[in-house]
Amino acid sequence: MPFLDWVNKAQAINNSAEVPYHLLQFQSVHGEPDSENLLIQGDNLKALKALLPFYRGQVKCIFIDPPYNTQSAFSHYDDKLEHSQWLTMMYPRLVLMRELLAENGSLWVSIDDNEAHYFKVLADEIFGRPNFIADIAWKRRDGAPNDRKIGSTYDHILVYAKSSGGSSKKTLAEESFNLMQRTEKANAQYRVFAEPDGPDSRGAFRKIDTTANGKGGRFVESLFYAIVNPYTQEEVWPRKGTCWRHNKEEMQKLQDDKRLYWGVKGTATTPMRKLFSFEAKDGMAAPSIWDDVGFNQHASREIEVLFGEKASFETPKPEGLMKRILEIATNPGDLVIDSFLGSGTTTAVAHKMGRRYIGIEMGDHAVTHCLPRLEKVIAGEQGGISTAVEWRGGGGFRFYTLGNPVFDADGGINSVVKFPSLAAYLWHFETGAPARHTFTTPFLGVHNGTAYYLLYNGILGDRRPQGGNVLTSAILTHLDEAYPHQGPRIIYGENTRLGESRLRESHITFKQIPYDIKAR
Repeated sequence: MPFLDWVNKAQAINNSAEVPYHLLQFQSVHGEPDSENLLIQGDNLKALKALLPFYRGQVKCIFIDPPYNTQSAFSHYDDKLEHSQWLTMMYPRLVLMRELLAENGSLWVSIDDNEAHYFKVLADEIFGRPNFIADIAWKRRDGAPNDRKIGSTYDHILVYAKSSGGSSKKTLAEESFNLMQRTEKANAQYRVFAEPDGPDSRGAFRKIDTTANGKGGRFVESLFYAIVNPYTQEEVWPRKGTCWRHNKEEMQKLQDDKRLYWGVKGTATTPMRKLFSFEAKDGMAAPSIWDDVGFNQHASREIEVLFGEKASFETPKPEGLMKRILEIATNPGDLVIDSFLGSGTTTAVAHKMGRRYIGIEMGDHAVTHCLPRLEKVIAGEQGGISTAVEWRGGGGFRFYTLGNPVFDADGGINSVVKFPSLAAYLWHFETGAPARHTFTTPFLGVHNGTAYYLLYNGILGDRRPQGGNVLTSAILTHLDEAYPHQGPRIIYGENTRLGESRLRESHITFKQIPYDIKAR
């Protein structure tokens, strides 16, 4: 597979691993205090890394609307990066996003022609080309701009899956996608048609072609045969250049069940198969051109109504667009992330649709736009998709900022790091699994037969050796009694007073803080 190369690519590849793990600093709660929804202000690369210990492999859908690199300067973000800088910025973020996605999760990226095709090759490298799902054309404006001879009216929405589906041609994400809600136009195809012996008592149906194109080496001789029109008793053959879609046995069953439509007078030269409305799927496949989910101007109006002023963003996304994406890619309760949150549309829509969400935004508008927008959603604002989803308000979210790094400048554990945070950090990097609860005891849990323990921050008492930060005989006896485990154990602590033979007999691998943590 071809790869994209650029200046500083090696640095970009290393960035995701080298970015320091930061803490998230709680600031405030809005609405329901126990809500799992998060709004984070801070650099999204650091924030994505900070989320890994808690959310790795759990995110169903990530939507991002990164800077398009149009070489324009906007008040809220930098959209004027040198091309290689833009690629270097995107690479490590995509790597971390992929780690956060569930196996059946998907990434949706809104981008325009400035970087879309380079992004496609970049994402092929990180996600794997077989995991590319679609390039959706979203019509973002009603008419072409007249400053060019050919004016673009659409943006790309590139869709990627986390994993392929084994023997299936579909990715795991596609297997879990939902069908689009049926439109009036689609339903209108089902009608009650007149027939020689009266309308079919089974109700409305739509007509499906019974022939297939036989050209280009696709002709199947066994599917070229005659059937008898029951009204005229004439033999009917497939049209020139075609063959039947069904074999003789299947076609006869359709005939016997009166599932072939021969026209109003029964004189059709090619019958059509009846697909009854009660047999139709509950939804419909999504097309790759979306011209019915709103334009940028609609999104600007939505924000103007919310804040009483013209939108501060050049190309905000309409709520209808996000509704379509979340309807396809997620179900209520699924976790959604947007790490280029912008005006907050993704989180607003996710909230109204009953999805859990994490929104990340670096600029001041995390506070001036995103936070008050979500507060308005909680209060029951009726803009955007509110009427369509019968939104009445409720729910909540917690606001965080990016806190201190885990390690200080000398490589030690930062003094502000508390036990639960370090425990979650170690659990993730030892097991690869996210932390699913708040750690309050030195016993962190068992993974693949190995038990993990952390002696830190006076978790068993004070900071003296007998207090719990140093592994002594007394502490080991306490761990054996309180958290017995027969298999291998990994214990982190400031030091140990036990010899190698005692550790080996007790099936313990001791790791010293901070050195064995920093080494990871």
